[in-house]
Amino acid sequence: MRTPLVVANWKMHGRAATLDTYASGLAVGLGEGHGVACVVCPPAPYLTIFGAQLDATVTLVDQVELGAQDCSPETADGAYTGEIAAAMLADVGCRWVIVGHSERRQRRSETDAVVAAKFEAALEAGLAPILCVGETAEQRRAGRAEANVGTQLAAVLERVGGAGLARGAVAYEPIWAIGSGDPATPSAAEGMHRTLRERIAARSDGAVADTVRILYGGSVKPGNAAEFFSEPDIDGALVGGAALDPADFCAIVATARAV
Repeated sequence: MRTPLVVANWKMHGRAATLDTYASGLAVGLGEGHGVACVVCPPAPYLTIFGAQLDATVTLVDQVELGAQDCSPETADGAYTGEIAAAMLADVGCRWVIVGHSERRQRRSETDAVVAAKFEAALEAGLAPILCVGETAEQRRAGRAEANVGTQLAAVLERVGGAGLARGAVAYEPIWAIGSGDPATPSAAEGMHRTLRERIAARSDGAVADTVRILYGGSVKPGNAAEFFSEPDIDGALVGGAALDPADFCAIVATARAV
């Protein structure tokens, strides 16, 4: 049985003054419930502050883990201005890191090879990387959605293998659904998740594929989360916009607990 995983990706939102309010909202909204792994990924400047707030809040210290939104593919110290090494993230208390988000693939021209290097660097630092994969609307209309997502997945499998992939997670985010308010249908999302699991099994084995958590991302909200979580191959969510409100994020977690 795969423990559901719900991840909050704040992207470039938030200020230091709002962190305490968010942590307090999580403490109230999550209560003492368990059964779902929760990760919050604030912007890098706030990782230390928010991590300290999680550690200081009794109801959160065992429920919510700290994550980062990106890391460098470089594993040795060097002249990489502006980069943040995975080992540095681990140093400040991160347990997770997102790699290969579509916004970085598209706006920062990150290739599959770069994303795979980031995934491996995160593993080497003891972090659990969340690999984002997805297709554009044009690729889906052209019938290339599965091929595109499969290529993104294969780059990481070739680098770290199925066992390495299983130390992290995969997030399927159809690019056309992110922030659009128009998510994929649960059945369409399930179909891609099933395909991803089959591809993992083909490159490793069924036992490994059965352990990998595959999340859905793309306009997940409290009102539609149950439809996605009811699908057998959807193991949680990578939440963007709805994660900015701690009440909405907690409602999504509560849904994962109930399904």
